[in-house]
Amino acid sequence: MTESDRIVVLNQPAHGVPASEYAAELRSRLPSYHVKLPRTEGETRETIGTARVVTGMHMDEELLARADDLALFAGGSAGVGHLPLDAFRERGVAVTNASGVHGPNIAEQVIGWLLGFARRLDEGWRREREHTWQHFRGGEFQGSTVTVVGMGAIGEAVVERLAGFSVETIGARYSPEKGGPTDEVVGFTDREAFQGALSRSEYVVVAAPLTDETRGLVGDGELSAMPTEAVLVNVGRGPIVDTEALVDAIRGNKLGGAALDVTDPEPLPADHPLWEFDNVRITPHNAGSTPKYWERLADILTENVERIDDGQSDDLRNQVVVPGGE
Repeated sequence: MTESDRIVVLNQPAHGVPASEYAAELRSRLPSYHVKLPRTEGETRETIGTARVVTGMHMDEELLARADDLALFAGGSAGVGHLPLDAFRERGVAVTNASGVHGPNIAEQVIGWLLGFARRLDEGWRREREHTWQHFRGGEFQGSTVTVVGMGAIGEAVVERLAGFSVETIGARYSPEKGGPTDEVVGFTDREAFQGALSRSEYVVVAAPLTDETRGLVGDGELSAMPTEAVLVNVGRGPIVDTEALVDAIRGNKLGGAALDVTDPEPLPADHPLWEFDNVRITPHNAGSTPKYWERLADILTENVERIDDGQSDDLRNQVVVPGGE
């Protein structure tokens, strides 16, 4: 073991789970590496100078400038928009993300919401709280059409879990020519095709990342195209859905309901009208929470460290920056 075999785990928790658990997972998988978890800013600045790999939720340019031996920054989140990617590229540092880590748990939350709306479980829970033994009419999820916007790891995990429910699925993605695991695929930049898919869907699940193309993707036109009994689920990013248009649609009974793990703005202010609707479910950007988070992230990093050892630093799992690339 040498100092150049140092992996620095930044002391940044994920969903309330301490980074010490991540460090422990890495030590068990990479016993020949020196895994460090600095606790203070001073320790971090000192330790990072000889790190070959740094992993965490975020890393700024000031800290990057101290990492003279850095070969890889392993990001702990799926999104990388908050990272100084150009600075990593200029320094010849590979960057990876955590795509796929959230797939199973976020997909389970989506399925829970879909079934809850279909079977009107919220009404059952309301009557339970009020000790009211009174029947109500439930619906069926079977036979409905679900459009999943975004065919990345989360979108595909949702579609995989829909397979046993006898529903029709439509995938909406930036590059429809890539196809997907759904019964049909449309391009969401083709407004006519996209709105046409929404018009045939009882449920629409947004599971796309926030990009220039997806910002405001679901606005007044898209919400108006959806059937009045349709339900919108957003586990992507808040600004993908036009919040004002969504409030108007819910308030005007133009939509059956919504389930939101992400909002715009976020956090959602306590006096925001979205809190007041009986047919809107909200969780505080919590769908990504899972006890398997650090375990899955450690699996990705372990695989990539082995690839770097084999001289494959330009062919890493979940790679978003290639050293020397564009």
